[in-house]
Amino acid sequence: MILFLSDLQGRFEVVNAQIDHAESHAGRTVDAVVLPGDLGLTEPLLSRFFRRRGERFRRPFFYIEGNHEDFDAFDVNVERYADVMTHLPRGTAHTIAGRKFLALGGASYMDSFTTPERSLLKERDIHRCLRHPPDAVDIVLTHDCPSGIGMSGSPVFSHLPPPGFRGSPELLSHFHPHLWFFGHHHRWFQTALNGTRFFGLPEAWCGYALLHEDDRVDCIEHHILPPPTNWQRVLRWLRCEGMKL
Repeated sequence: MILFLSDLQGRFEVVNAQIDHAESHAGRTVDAVVLPGDLGLTEPLLSRFFRRRGERFRRPFFYIEGNHEDFDAFDVNVERYADVMTHLPRGTAHTIAGRKFLALGGASYMDSFTTPERSLLKERDIHRCLRHPPDAVDIVLTHDCPSGIGMSGSPVFSHLPPPGFRGSPELLSHFHPHLWFFGHHHRWFQTALNGTRFFGLPEAWCGYALLHEDDRVDCIEHHILPPPTNWQRVLRWLRCEGMKL
């Protein structure tokens, strides 16, 4: 059983919380956690969680890059934290929990702030994917959605073309995958076209998807509140002290 989370944005504590919920829900152990981008790969957040606090994800964790990572230090951070999680480079194929994945991180261009240069999906990334034989892939994992599947854009980006990245039709034609998971758009999405089922995921703290051995996919809405800020802790303490008076 594979747990899919997306757009973690550095809230690493959410992973174990959703693992616990998924295992309670399914009544069995999660074999692996797979994240289709926007991990929040930045040194201060990584160091605080994994080094200073000594935390670890409870199950094997695999991720591709999204468009919200520290790309100036990306390679360094991937290597530095390879002991706690595994990066799946663009255009590579991997077997995870018995399933054959194609990994393709990155996103199509929106603007220079939300899609820095190293996050852009490029033609060479598609070519790298197509070097794999069709039977090497059952599941495609991307951050951005494929084009032409009916995914609508956010009202915030209404000035942009419909979502989806160039080259996705070639991937579909070449691999005919059973499943395709993506994030990036921060909302649930499901459809099926020509034998491929597509699943879009919201932010990790809103829910997750569970892939079972029989290809059944459960989309579970489970919200996890953010930890209180320092000001909220102070206000809570003041309220408690006030009640004692």
